[in-house]
Amino acid sequence: MDPNATQHSHCLEMAMEVHQVVPPPHKTTLHKLKARLKETFFPDDPLRQFKGQPLKTKLTLGAQYFFPILQWGPKYSLKLFKSDLVSGLTIASLAIPQGISYAKLANLPPIVGLYSSFVPPLVYAVLGSSRDLAVGPVSIASLVMGSMLRQEVSPTADPVLFLQLAFSSTFFAGLFQASLGILRLGFIIDFLSKAILIGFMAGAAIIVSLQQLKSLLGITDFTNQMGLIPVMTSVFHSIHEWSWQTILTGICFLVLLLLARHVSIKRPKLFWVSAGAPLFCVIISTLLVFAIKAQNHGISVIGKLQQGINPPSWNMLCFHGTHLGLVMKTGLITGILSLTEGIAVGRTFAALKNYKVDGNKEMMAIGFMNMVGSSTSCYVTTGAFSRSAVNNNAGAKTAVSNVVMSVTVMVTLLFLMPLFQYTPNVVLGAIIVTAVIGLIDLPAAYNIWKIDKFDFLVMLSAFMGVLFISVQGGLALAVGLSTFKILMQITRPKTVMLGKIPGTEIYRNLHQYKEAVRVPGFLILSIEAPINFANITYLNERTLRWIEEEEDNIKEQFSLRFLILEMSAVSAIDTSGISLFKELKATLEKKSVELVLVNPLAEVIEKLKKVDEATDFIQADSLFLTVGEAIASLSSTMKAQSSTFHG
Repeated sequence: MDPNATQHSHCLEMAMEVHQVVPPPHKTTLHKLKARLKETFFPDDPLRQFKGQPLKTKLTLGAQYFFPILQWGPKYSLKLFKSDLVSGLTIASLAIPQGISYAKLANLPPIVGLYSSFVPPLVYAVLGSSRDLAVGPVSIASLVMGSMLRQEVSPTADPVLFLQLAFSSTFFAGLFQASLGILRLGFIIDFLSKAILIGFMAGAAIIVSLQQLKSLLGITDFTNQMGLIPVMTSVFHSIHEWSWQTILTGICFLVLLLLARHVSIKRPKLFWVSAGAPLFCVIISTLLVFAIKAQNHGISVIGKLQQGINPPSWNMLCFHGTHLGLVMKTGLITGILSLTEGIAVGRTFAALKNYKVDGNKEMMAIGFMNMVGSSTSCYVTTGAFSRSAVNNNAGAKTAVSNVVMSVTVMVTLLFLMPLFQYTPNVVLGAIIVTAVIGLIDLPAAYNIWKIDKFDFLVMLSAFMGVLFISVQGGLALAVGLSTFKILMQITRPKTVMLGKIPGTEIYRNLHQYKEAVRVPGFLILSIEAPINFANITYLNERTLRWIEEEEDNIKEQFSLRFLILEMSAVSAIDTSGISLFKELKATLEKKSVELVLVNPLAEVIEKLKKVDEATDFIQADSLFLTVGEAIASLSSTMKAQSSTFHG
């Protein structure tokens, strides 16, 4: 039998085994748009539970979706209440001293911190979906709000205006947060990556702690700036104001609080030690100051606090005037920070207890909570990690623990406010330092260093930016670097050369798998990103460089015949991307090299087919499902052509 005929039949047999690349089923533009919008804004498909349900059930499910309390409320029992009562009282013991301390951190009257621990938890209990989130003021949002508003208005020279701006900023923070949830734009807060948050939190924790040197050293004339250098300069320029009585008191209570924190970390069952320590310190220090009249010996105290529950403040909200821009900017930044912290905390404890927290519902809950809060003399609140950890360890079962905490704060506001008149500021400073020290996460920073050096650089930029520029400056710098990284990944997509692993039909990265070998006459490249207008110039230049390098390396008898582009990772392509293939094909034809595409995904093959109908630039024999099939088929064709030529 003629060997050429045998080889030709073998070639045909091989061709028969090649799987065809087929476009996806036809869909109208409207259908595609609908599918894209659904995947973008409704990836969790919240409407799935309504399908096939009668109208009454749909209304019930709808009410439960917007008010989660209607879901767990009817099943609530006395047994659950016992657990929630204990956890609610426990977090109240932490929330009261922290509320007073964080309000001072935001340059607000201490009473506002307690107001913010009364109304917002009640709103969250109705709208929130987390069982463990303990709501109230937090250190970072307090610091940012205080520092941003103080840039234009002095809290001492014009306290009423400062209070108006704080409430207005809280309203805009809530409006922004609720809008993100309603419009399902929660992915925006994902720009605050873990690396940014770790660096930012650590930097902010140090700044917050340094700010407390005013209280811990007894300084009265202290800088309004937040940077490391101005704060330390102010500390050492005010040595003559240092009070040994204040320093001694501060050291004693700081050691006591840190010791309580250490005990609770080492033995989680003793969580109540660190939870109750701040209130214990407040009570002891207040009694001590009252007994020895320490306020007459250089120790400053809070002073008289207003008694009674939250007065309305909607008449203090300002939506016009010269400070509107500042209010909106402050609301935006504090809204993003508090939302990020609240959702991260909620998801952390939900994962521990194996239940789901809906991010968009949480955004709406936290947003509406702050909008209501701004009308009832509260400033920005969210789920705090320290309080939520205590709430979880205390055995909270539902959001009723927030209600118990709120009622406890209400009783304090109505009847116990005179007791705080002699509470020394130095103790509040010690409480803040102890609370924020937990935000410095060195093991997480080391882990980022080991895994991704660029992420570590982002984390470091957030940390150093907060310390040496400003709180919002450090955040902006880190977000800018992260955005730059994303842009680099988009505009400089990864392309790798593939080789065959001997004895298999598997093709892998030549640099990753040292045993992989090149296939003579073929240059196999894998593009590992969507192709669009932002990266086509780079891809064109990089591909041509691959070809030139390959032509320099290969021997004469194995001249380059085919460029195979493996496209499994190319999830999308635009019209500019299509033009890349046209230009590449024209350039390759001049070099007598054929362009072959392997496994183009649905969107890519669909667009290629549409263009092909008009220009016929991608032939059916240039499309393959796998690299192995492409090599086998094209090699057979090459051999058949070579045999025919020599014959």
